[in-house]
Amino acid sequence: MYRFVLTRQWVCLTLIALVLIPVMIKLGFWQYHRHEHRVAQNELIASNLTAKPVPMTELTSPGHRVPRADYWRAVTATGTYDAAHEVVVRMRTSDNDKVGFHVVTPLVLADGRVVLVNRGWVAGGDDPRAYPPVPAAPPGEVTVTGRLKADETSGGSGIKDRKGLPERQVMLINSTQQAEYLGKPVLGGYLELTDPVPPKGTPEVVAEPDHDSIGPHMAYAVQWWLFASAVPVGWMVLVRREKHDRAAAAAAAVTSERETAPTA
Repeated sequence: MYRFVLTRQWVCLTLIALVLIPVMIKLGFWQYHRHEHRVAQNELIASNLTAKPVPMTELTSPGHRVPRADYWRAVTATGTYDAAHEVVVRMRTSDNDKVGFHVVTPLVLADGRVVLVNRGWVAGGDDPRAYPPVPAAPPGEVTVTGRLKADETSGGSGIKDRKGLPERQVMLINSTQQAEYLGKPVLGGYLELTDPVPPKGTPEVVAEPDHDSIGPHMAYAVQWWLFASAVPVGWMVLVRREKHDRAAAAAAAVTSERETAPTA
């Protein structure tokens, strides 16, 4: 009755179905793991943002690689800005999706070590290769508070650091590179300024990372698992339909033979 499922067409269809089921299940788990990662990251961000600020020197040191557990941790630093060695980071967007620069100013601590401070975003001028108009950093000793961020790398950020850039312009915020430029020990990672806010709103302080949205990954996971469960159901529907069509065709053939058979 179901011998037609052994034909080449049906064998190929069955094999495709058998391949699709585990693939869709795996894709569902992939999206589920992405959902779990996003939830864990949101919890980490929220926890670190609300934690009591600690001196940045307690969490990092020259050559130190900031671990993920310390990303966005509230930190403080006290020192004097070295405006002469300030650099700007190209191709950075504002909250309004305008392309401009991030301003990174070295903060020299009392012991001579340096903290890189991302003071925020500024718009570029008419010439994209010219140094943009940047408000001066506060003079004298200052205490700053911000979020601890890890060094940016080509692999992690997707941004390719290029040589031949205009003077005092970079593509990445990297403590190792800036240590070579400054000739001083630079603490690993950098401080993304949150306080004090510039009086005129420039540079524009970088907004805190989103930690409320979880994205559609869980919905995608459920969709893939529903697709996987629909494959065998669909296969059975096709089998029943094929059986019905073959039975109808056979009955029609018998009727036609009777109608065309000569009368005895």
